[in-house]
Amino acid sequence: MSTQKRKSLALIGLGAIGIMHAERIRNSADFTLTSLADPSDQAREFAQVNNIRWYSGHRDLLSATHPDGVIIATPNQTHTVIALDFLSEHIPVLLEKPITDTVEDAWQIVHAERRSSTPVLIGHHRRHNPILREARRLLESGLIGEPVSATVMANFLKPSSYFDLAWHRQPGAGPVLINLIHDIDMLRLLLGEIASVQAMKSNRTRGLEVEDTAGVLMQFQSGAIGTLVTSDCTTSPWNWDLSAGEAIHYPQQRENTHFICGTQASLSLPGLDIWQYQGSEKHWQAPLTQTRSILHRQDPYQAQLENFAAVIDGAAPPRCTSLDGLRTLQAALAVHESCTTASPVTLDHTIPQCLPDQEEHQS
Repeated sequence: MSTQKRKSLALIGLGAIGIMHAERIRNSADFTLTSLADPSDQAREFAQVNNIRWYSGHRDLLSATHPDGVIIATPNQTHTVIALDFLSEHIPVLLEKPITDTVEDAWQIVHAERRSSTPVLIGHHRRHNPILREARRLLESGLIGEPVSATVMANFLKPSSYFDLAWHRQPGAGPVLINLIHDIDMLRLLLGEIASVQAMKSNRTRGLEVEDTAGVLMQFQSGAIGTLVTSDCTTSPWNWDLSAGEAIHYPQQRENTHFICGTQASLSLPGLDIWQYQGSEKHWQAPLTQTRSILHRQDPYQAQLENFAAVIDGAAPPRCTSLDGLRTLQAALAVHESCTTASPVTLDHTIPQCLPDQEEHQS
């Protein structure tokens, strides 16, 4: 039995995703949740019940304690200032997706990580799913040949109560930045960087200020083409959350939702189905063979915590770096820009050498 001491972990924010993290930490062999910052009465009661030190804000927490790591699960626009404060104290950060709300602020986090030599792990949890890790291995092995196209469906139905919160009805809180950003990150992981994006969106069904449906066409630097459709107002089983079995509060459906077509074979996910020709004849009239890999299931959030522990120890790199988080945010924001301008958006992948300090940020 290991006698390794558990690492102390702080949690900033106790909304739905913060509660999920707290539940996973409770079952972690690597961490103990020792402190919590959130001004709500619910958070104060949670801390009292669970014998956790409670603070109304993250700076109060930082003044009183120095945890081995921190999880930041607050609204997107607050990510930058909180992450910078912890990085300035050389405390490793697990930062929920999206990395922040603007590309400019995301660069601040990337540069602060490098200046402080303190690691940041971005919470695109699907990267920790063994299904996605196996899919990447298969693609890197050359099994499907050259990837040519990808098709993604991310269609589901959010309950009307979801929109009781005012910010859920406002631009930025729609399925593009809340949900499809995960699928964009998946495609970046599997197919490489995105060169350009063209998109359109609609709010016709609910009539709210925020979109309820969007369609995206993207070209990767490799030349592969991707098409993605998302909607949060459809009765549909075709989305990763319902199909991948990552969380028990979603009733699992046995449907594939992501399809990657290559010159030698095609791969569908999350089922890990491989379609290819086995004989000498290889054309659309020849028979195709289907094979499937069955993996042991693993909670990706728990695997993410394991990666974070290894990152803190310097034993492994983050599976989703701050630069990964920035590039995925950049692509998701390009979707909105293209919807607004009705024009393609080319993504800029240059890295600025220096950025202004963030002393003007105040919480």
